[in-house]
Amino acid sequence: MAEINTSSYTIRYATSADVPVILQLIQELASYEKALHEVLATEQSLRATLSFPEASAPGGFTRGYAKTLLILPNNTSSTSTSSEGVASSSTNNAGATAAAEDKVEDKVEVAGMALFFHNYSTWTSAPGIYLEDLFVRPAYRGTGFGGALIQALARECVSLGCKRLDWSVLKWNEPSIKFYEGGNIGAKRMDEWMGMRVDGERLEDLARKGLGEA
Repeated sequence: MAEINTSSYTIRYATSADVPVILQLIQELASYEKALHEVLATEQSLRATLSFPEASAPGGFTRGYAKTLLILPNNTSSTSTSSEGVASSSTNNAGATAAAEDKVEDKVEVAGMALFFHNYSTWTSAPGIYLEDLFVRPAYRGTGFGGALIQALARECVSLGCKRLDWSVLKWNEPSIKFYEGGNIGAKRMDEWMGMRVDGERLEDLARKGLGEA
C-alpha cells in the first residue's frame, strides 16, 4: 500500500482533521502556479468531497471523490527539535517520554501532499490513478519527498491492479518536467494529446443545451 514509515519520512493518508493543512497546501501550490485567485476550495467543501480513512466504511474509506497522501519528515535522533523548536530527550520515565514525543509529533510540519483520484482506461480495461496535485513545500525540496510521494502512488497502482499513473504539468514548469522525465520517475510526455475543458457558465450552458433550453 501507499503508506510507509522510513527513517526520513512518513507517508500516510490524510484524515478529516488534516483538512486545514490540505487547504493550505492547495493555496501554496496555486500561488506557485500564479493562480491563487482561482482557488474556490474551502475547508467545508474539502470535507464534503474528499475521502478519508475509516475502518468501518466499505473499502476502508469514507465516500468522496479523491484521496490525499501527506508526507511528514521524521526525526530519528534521541534529542531532536521540530520545525517549531520543540525538543524531546531520552529519559528513564517512559510516560514522560511518550508525552514529549506526542507533543513533538503534533508540531511536525506537513512537508507535502499528493491528492489523487481514480480514472479508467478502456484500452487496458483497467483502473488508473490521476494525480491532481503534487506539492512539496520549498523548505523540503531536494530531499526526495516528491519522488517518495510518486513512488507511493505507484505502489497504490500496483496493489489495486491499476495500469496507469497520469498527471499534468504546466509547460513553463521546466524544473518539474525535468524531474518527472528523469531516471528516478521515468515519466513520458503525452505530446499527442491536448487537454480540453468546459467549466463555469459554459458548463451550465452546455447542460441546458441538452434539455433544449439554449
